[in-house]
Amino acid sequence: MITRRSLGKLALGLTGAAALASPVFAQTMPAPFDNPGEVKIALVRYLSTGDFFQAYLSGVEAQAKALGVDLRVLDSRQDAALQADMVDQAIALGVDGIIIQHGLTESMKEAAQRAVDAGIKVVAFDVNVENPAIPQIEQSDRDLARLALEQAIKDNGEAWKAGYVYVAGIAPLDRRDETWKEFKAKYAGIEEKAMFGTLDNPIANSVANQARSVLAANPDITVMFAPYDEFAKGVKIAVDEAGMSSSIKIYSADISTSDIAAMREPGSAWAATAATNPAVVGQVSVRALAMMLAGEDPGKSVIVPPTLITQAQLNENDIKNMEDLSAKLPQFAHAEVAVPAWMPLPVK
Repeated sequence: MITRRSLGKLALGLTGAAALASPVFAQTMPAPFDNPGEVKIALVRYLSTGDFFQAYLSGVEAQAKALGVDLRVLDSRQDAALQADMVDQAIALGVDGIIIQHGLTESMKEAAQRAVDAGIKVVAFDVNVENPAIPQIEQSDRDLARLALEQAIKDNGEAWKAGYVYVAGIAPLDRRDETWKEFKAKYAGIEEKAMFGTLDNPIANSVANQARSVLAANPDITVMFAPYDEFAKGVKIAVDEAGMSSSIKIYSADISTSDIAAMREPGSAWAATAATNPAVVGQVSVRALAMMLAGEDPGKSVIVPPTLITQAQLNENDIKNMEDLSAKLPQFAHAEVAVPAWMPLPVK
């Protein structure tokens, strides 16, 4: 039986641009993907530092390769003005579609509108460009925060003193912050002793510098909520240096192979994280854009569901890396999101 997956693998197995445009392939693919080599898309990035963003990029690249399209990657390295300029560069390149990955609403709103006005299809991952024509790709950030905080309640009860790492103005962090506020309202025994955070590169080291001062001033903190893994890495550095690993538990969002190693260190304070597979999110971003290019509607909000990952799970299943995680937690390996029957998927 020919399934969507086998069809995708058949399509991907064809070699060369000519093969991708062969009659067999063309019959199964809607325009413009009946001639995929002529389709140009751009990924315009704001954040790129850290394992999450490398994995996200690998997912974008893998799905673009499966489709056979021409992918251009433009990286602003957290320069908001440059990211807006890069959208204009992509427009000038004559791309058919743009993925905007993170960024600030105030700098990207007008740039995104310029792309739409130019007839370019646009999707946005974790940046709110306030445009009804642009679908939002999300990790379900509120669920990410909820899963991590529910585990914190389970582990520590309903009353504890917390440190909280947050930077305002970044859409996913703002959504996670909404959930943090809801939990503080629901559980009166949660006391936020300190809020801190930075996106200065290298992020983990910069956060560690802040966390050292926070821990020195607030030695009664027992829970650190750091809902981004680079934040959690920084907090862990400071907790380890302070010799407080046995008295503090860290709860985060996102996951990578290096995060898994840090969580599995003997006596690690990093108790749990909630995550989607960043490579899968990258694939979903490309698929949603491809659907738009094919005249289909992926929906206004394209949500990739998260998974709770605890230190105990990692140890009990002897999970050492992202490959183990996908193999032993199948719900993490793939998301049935934005997958029309004609869509070829990356070969595993």
